[in-house]
Amino acid sequence: MKTEAHIQSELEKIRRGTVEIISEKELSAKLGKKDVLKVKAGFDPTAPDLHLGHFVLLRKLRHFQELGHEINFLLGDFTGMIGDPTGKSETRKRLTKEEVLINSETYQKQVFKILDESKTKIIYNSEWCLGLKIEEVLALTSKYTVSQMLERDDFTKRYKSGNPISIIEFLYPLFQGYDSVVMKSDVELGGTDQKFNLLVGRDLQREYGLAPQCVVTMPLLVGLDGTKKMSKSLGNYIGITEAPIDIYGKIMSISDDLMWNYFDLLTDLPATEIVNRKAAIQNKSAHPKEVKTELALLIMDQLNEKEENRAAVDEWAKVHNTKNRSLPEEIRTEILSAEVFREKPPLLLSILVQFSFIPSTSEGRRLIASGGLYLEEEKLTDPNFTLERGKEYLVRQGKKGKFLRIITHKSD
Repeated sequence: MKTEAHIQSELEKIRRGTVEIISEKELSAKLGKKDVLKVKAGFDPTAPDLHLGHFVLLRKLRHFQELGHEINFLLGDFTGMIGDPTGKSETRKRLTKEEVLINSETYQKQVFKILDESKTKIIYNSEWCLGLKIEEVLALTSKYTVSQMLERDDFTKRYKSGNPISIIEFLYPLFQGYDSVVMKSDVELGGTDQKFNLLVGRDLQREYGLAPQCVVTMPLLVGLDGTKKMSKSLGNYIGITEAPIDIYGKIMSISDDLMWNYFDLLTDLPATEIVNRKAAIQNKSAHPKEVKTELALLIMDQLNEKEENRAAVDEWAKVHNTKNRSLPEEIRTEILSAEVFREKPPLLLSILVQFSFIPSTSEGRRLIASGGLYLEEEKLTDPNFTLERGKEYLVRQGKKGKFLRIITHKSD
């Protein structure tokens, strides 16, 4: 039997960085009754890569794991084909079974950078959802009303604005909640944007005669732009499998104000120590760059080997030392064939998109406007800059220290 002090110690670790626990009283009671809780977190594999936004939730799962609880990493291969309507102003495009399976495999490879593989259960919700009979689906839909569904903020907005809501979108939270029924989960974790879906799980467990799960919501990590949530589609993300030098460069690019949020959500540095670092910057006994480097290493050391991370920091410092700038030992090099020049000289931005150095020409123009794209040591100012035959170009993205050498052929 756990002592009250033991329970409070567990709650303190669980509480850090969370937005809401529904309810903490229930969770305390569960911790007192059971040595091992079933903790569930669902991930719809709608994109192939995980980023630090996912890392917030994965770290909280690891906290539960370190406390000895059972982690059920649920891959929504079934619900992923429906498409989560959360935050959407229109019906989401459905993924194929093949796309979901490919993304699921990638998730499994990446998630064990954070979780202990030997203590993590990987579960697919197609195991029970695909086998449901029509009468079982009808019974499930009878557990919730249309008015309850319309309590969801994004559904309400779409309904009032006249944007269509498909019936299949109503099924999404029901199936996600049904997962909790089948798994008999004690706790479910999710972002604040998932609160409605998580609460449906609680309601359905009651309807099926089970003790309702506790819900733990985590904040949505703000991306590199400092305003919107981290998202691959917005390009403001840091992938957990990116090279250490790129992770470091991106973290160094965030604002000084935002780094405190990253300390809280992405590291285990005690709150008192975070306060001490804020005070050190305010009284000028520490420089923001030093503290941000500490932040970067605390994050990176959870994802890669320490030696590799420190080597990346040293390399980045050399590359970004304007007084004594040096180039990386290895620079990606691409050769342009004469065919490219057959009609007219190609735009540099178009070639950079072709080589996936930048995601789009519009992003390239944004980089140029903000002074973040260089040719050799000079800032590129002309978005219509074209390449010439027989020349070599060294292109660099400023803050990330990302290089590309382009070599052009002289003639046919």
